[in-house]
Amino acid sequence: MKKLLIYLGLFLFLFSCKKKDSGLQVQGSNAEVTKVLEKFYAQYGPSSEALYNQPIANNLFTPQIRKEIEEIVDASKEDMENIKKSAHPDDKPLILEGSVFTSLYEGYTKYEIKSIETRTIKPNVQTADAVIEFENTAVAPKIVWKENVHLINPSGAGWEIDNITFDKIAQVKDLKTRLNDLRAEFRK
Repeated sequence: MKKLLIYLGLFLFLFSCKKKDSGLQVQGSNAEVTKVLEKFYAQYGPSSEALYNQPIANNLFTPQIRKEIEEIVDASKEDMENIKKSAHPDDKPLILEGSVFTSLYEGYTKYEIKSIETRTIKPNVQTADAVIEFENTAVAPKIVWKENVHLINPSGAGWEIDNITFDKIAQVKDLKTRLNDLRAEFRK
């Protein structure tokens, strides 16, 4: 009987303790983040060609990232036009080649969202980190790697990509660094 009362007391104590909120949400906004990621990979895919064929999406990137991409694409298009009008129209212009948004220049043939963690960092600001596993079977041997996509949802306005941390196979650590490097190259 004494053991039963001890177990009952322990159970009631543990049951009555409030769970501390760490800000981590396992389910909450995962469906919304997944939609943004699926739209992003469907729209921009494994190569940079889509950046030239359509305006940069307003609802996929933070304003800073979108502005930097637009500046780079505009500078590239301007270089293309200048070369066409030059004495050497066969010269190669500065263009975005390969996969700008993934670690591997050749891009991917398949991707899978492995996990998503969302956090509330301020009353109306959430962040999310999504682990994406990529595969490229078009190269031999097949390459598999993971990247972290960092998103932000300021004031509940909707999820936007704020950065991508690349795998160690990339020559740069993240998307912001890649964009800074490209912008510097296009300014030369």
